[in-house]
Amino acid sequence: MNESEVVLVRVYCSEKGHQHQQIVDMLHREHRVAGVTAFRGIAGFGRSGHIHEAGLLDVSLDLPVIIEFFDRPDVVATVLPKLHDMVGAGHIVSWPAKANLD
Repeated sequence: MNESEVVLVRVYCSEKGHQHQQIVDMLHREHRVAGVTAFRGIAGFGRSGHIHEAGLLDVSLDLPVIIEFFDRPDVVATVLPKLHDMVGAGHIVSWPAKANLD
């Protein structure tokens, strides 16, 4: 197995305003990153402290979404400034990893 150095990025965002769809579209169409997965949360809160959660009787359209993607460091370096503009400070976490990209 031939492993390459990659950067794994996790973006914390919201369903509200279809922000997650805009991010996934940008990662796919503009940057063609190696892999993307979006996870829908059942509860979460951020800096505001306001809890967003899904109850049995309501269908919230403002649940937390985590978008995780990876690619080579140079590709991620071009994506990160755009992501920061889209989601703001404190919503992006990244770390080095290895992946088989062949």
